[in-house]
Amino acid sequence: MGAANCSAVEEIVSRFKAMTPTSARLASTARGVFPGGVTHDSRYLEPYPIYVERAAGAHKWDVDGNEYVDYTGGHGALLLGHNYPPVVEAVRKQLERGTHFGASHELELRWGALVQQLVPSAERVRFTSSGTEATLLALRIARAATGRSKIMRFLGHFHGWHDHVAFGYSSNFEGQPTPGVLDEVARQVVLAPAGDLAETERLLDSHGDVAAVIIEPTGASWGQVPTTPDFLAALRKACTARGVVLIFDEVISGFRCSPGGAQAHFGVTPDLTTLAKILAGGLPGGAVAGKQELLDQLSFGAKPKIPHHGTFNANPLSAAAGIATLELIRSTDACQRANDYAARLRAELQRVVAEEGVGWVVYGTFSGFHIFTNPERRSITVAEIEAGLHDFRVLKAPAATGLLAKLRIGMMTHGVEIFSWPGGPTSAVHSDADLERTSEAFRLTLRALRAESAIE
Repeated sequence: MGAANCSAVEEIVSRFKAMTPTSARLASTARGVFPGGVTHDSRYLEPYPIYVERAAGAHKWDVDGNEYVDYTGGHGALLLGHNYPPVVEAVRKQLERGTHFGASHELELRWGALVQQLVPSAERVRFTSSGTEATLLALRIARAATGRSKIMRFLGHFHGWHDHVAFGYSSNFEGQPTPGVLDEVARQVVLAPAGDLAETERLLDSHGDVAAVIIEPTGASWGQVPTTPDFLAALRKACTARGVVLIFDEVISGFRCSPGGAQAHFGVTPDLTTLAKILAGGLPGGAVAGKQELLDQLSFGAKPKIPHHGTFNANPLSAAAGIATLELIRSTDACQRANDYAARLRAELQRVVAEEGVGWVVYGTFSGFHIFTNPERRSITVAEIEAGLHDFRVLKAPAATGLLAKLRIGMMTHGVEIFSWPGGPTSAVHSDADLERTSEAFRLTLRALRAESAIE
């Protein structure tokens, strides 16, 4: 690398360091407190992540006073943006009444009823504390109902971090367990290629003891590897024919694709649905919703009963935030506004890619966007990706070493934060000014990356 290129890479990193000295200091302290210095894998960033002090709407401010257009969106939980006033007011009022009653309360009933009204599959609802807990419980319910031991998942799809789903989404695609997961557990998981109906049906038939099939209905990692509506409809039929419980993991897509989630949009109703993120309005909370006959295995009349505990199930603060959020989603065009903004953003970023002559692809569906850095320089179009013609081996292929970190840092130096994959969710409160700022940040970052030969 020549002197000019060395100075270019130093310029990106040096500018970031110059504007974030307090984040650097806090990150240094964090390395002595947290493994890897972070509390969530996706927050890891070299040389260090930013530390955020406050947020409002579609923006947030770090501890050094830098303002960012935010595309992390509370990891997808904030369809209405940060600190949406009606949600804040609902939580404030509940804080004055109590944070944990250790008892049933009216808010949980109102919250559950809203889920029933919005989500087609929700004959009954059971709250949990997170999306991971929701998928874990859903799989247990399916096993109990069918008396079968195995579950089927799709390669590249993410369902949390418990043992049955901790491999096969970003690594270990042959089914070998990640560290700490028992071989015996991994052998109860059947990994299938998403979008390949014939192979999915063959695997279901060759493993006659599959209790449940679980899938992200929008595709792996919030549509990074899209799934087609036809495949969802065919999968519904395949599961019904074999007595297999179909689970839609709508932890991200729930209340985001439409008020009723992906299942309402696509017109395909699963047996069980897992929910979190938007469900609780930005506070911790998850749920399993689905057929009464399945959820009633949790009731005290069931023989045998599935035990289920959880100190923070249906927590009053989460319920208050969730009710306020779901009522707004039901009564306004929040989902459509977020979807429309994302479509305009994707088109604008793809225009920048074309004008800058970079062989990347910006794509996505609903209120999300993905930036495919195309490490193998393939000839790929948005239409091909949306049609499911490229699988996880292509769309999740590792980028050049350090490229994604440099992309994120470059965007932050121009006042925009994207998620680590890279891409992000949009909200109903992103503005035209945010779009313009994002486009300019992306253009300037691409030019800086080209100057240091990080991209061609």
